[in-house]
Amino acid sequence: MKTFENMAAQGDLLVQKIAELPANAELLEPTGNNFVVGHSETGHHHVISATNPQVQVYRNPQNLFVLFVVADEPALLEHMRSFDKHESVQLGKGTYQINQQREYTPEGFRRAAD
Repeated sequence: MKTFENMAAQGDLLVQKIAELPANAELLEPTGNNFVVGHSETGHHHVISATNPQVQVYRNPQNLFVLFVVADEPALLEHMRSFDKHESVQLGKGTYQINQQREYTPEGFRRAAD
């Protein structure tokens, strides 16, 4: 498991600690027992457990490639794959911005595909 001070990466996600949640952030509903913070076409999502009420995930309505995590106690960012998986990242107490890698196509930006 990785720990970090200000910035970490897991696959196509970049996690940065930030001072506070932006005012325009909207609360995200979990998918089952998890918040999916990094979508994978193959089903090997990057997730944070939604079973802990002390951890909330928010989205940026102006930028679908950015999410925010507010953790009132430590949370684990995990890669849901049984082989060749990315190491888990421990988020400490705090507020985090998660940026998803994107790629440009003639139609515009889209999530980078696996």
